[in-house]
Amino acid sequence: MISLLTLFASCSSSDSVTDPTPLPTAFQVPATEDIVMYEINPSPFSASHDIQGIINRLDNIKALGINTIWIMPIFPVGEVNSFGSLYCVKDYTSVRTSLGTLQDFKDLVTAAHGKGIAVILDWVANHTSWDNAWITAHPDWYTQDGSGNIISPAGTGWNDVADLNFDNAAMRLAMIDAMKYWVEQADIDGFRCDAANYVPADFWQQALTALNAIPNKHLILLAEGDQPEQLTAGFQMNFAWNYMTTIKNVFNFNQQNVNTIFATNASEYAVVPSGKKKLRFTTNHDESNQATPITVYGSANGALAASVITIYMQGVPLIYCGQEVGVAVPSNYSGTSTINWNANAGMLSAYQKLLGFYNASTVARTGDLTNFSNADVVVFQKSNTTAKVLVVVNSRSASQSFAVPAELQGTWTNALTNASVTLSATLSLNGYQYLILKQ
Repeated sequence: MISLLTLFASCSSSDSVTDPTPLPTAFQVPATEDIVMYEINPSPFSASHDIQGIINRLDNIKALGINTIWIMPIFPVGEVNSFGSLYCVKDYTSVRTSLGTLQDFKDLVTAAHGKGIAVILDWVANHTSWDNAWITAHPDWYTQDGSGNIISPAGTGWNDVADLNFDNAAMRLAMIDAMKYWVEQADIDGFRCDAANYVPADFWQQALTALNAIPNKHLILLAEGDQPEQLTAGFQMNFAWNYMTTIKNVFNFNQQNVNTIFATNASEYAVVPSGKKKLRFTTNHDESNQATPITVYGSANGALAASVITIYMQGVPLIYCGQEVGVAVPSNYSGTSTINWNANAGMLSAYQKLLGFYNASTVARTGDLTNFSNADVVVFQKSNTTAKVLVVVNSRSASQSFAVPAELQGTWTNALTNASVTLSATLSLNGYQYLILKQ
């Protein structure tokens, strides 16, 4: 939120004012196709484990090339039947005391906006903690068994939470009011909606219609789901789960043909309406809780190579906090470990260069995709009427040779170093080597 400056000027006898100082423009969220998203887990993000720790690193986030941050749930965590998951929400309109206050969160949003960074909040609509006030005040707002007992979400094993009943109109309105609270009171720029597949699409349409009616706000709306109905209901993006599974299978012991990545990409976008996007990632909080990218993709170089493909392919790229410095050890996302931001300066520099060119190049973000890959080397071109970008990635730990098609041979410029590169009939690549070329 940007405060307007009050202007004072001396008036002439004609009461005219000359050369007025222009007022600052209000913060505007990036267009969907231009979003570069960064997921923040507040607990391990800083040594202080709080909101101020995020504020203190906003310049680092900006330098990475990020224009949108998704903050995992900041709400009080339930204690009844709980194992401490941040997605066990006790109160939808409060800030967890260990993180700070509502004012601290408002300060974060204001500071982020001042640096050109949008802020979206993780929203848990499907369920609440067992000690949420709604449980006792409105038991009919929850799914119940034949004996009238409130139950956990069926078939999930999520026994720490109670399932909400979306057949209840009053609950829906209360949920929407709680979402509007954060937009109106904290000036956030949207939501990442957890477990979206478990929530009826008609609720999302109802909620997003209400949110989009808030004056002077353009919201970023992301569904943690993969159903086409979520995009037609009003979300601009949803998750590319199939893509992540495929790229893991290409890089890990399965060593699948890299062309499966392009088949998955085409399959996912076959049901995506025009103007909507898939969120693309190689890891997130759930994945890194089990195994970090360095383990999943074979090494730090493998993790970086997988990210190159994912950033440039055809979606909105997501980086999970710590990914950019090669966090090597899984940690419980509700724990109190701290990311070592000095762990891998070389990887951090690589991510900054990759995202820097991605942000600077319209064709890299939105150009038409053409696949030239063989079984082991990912090669694709992004092009429009005025420019071309060529992405080349060896998906294997061993050296590979790539037979360069005639139409790609010739002189290019390395987009990350500005060095001239000539592609001849054969290109030799070291293990996990990548090139970003432009013409």
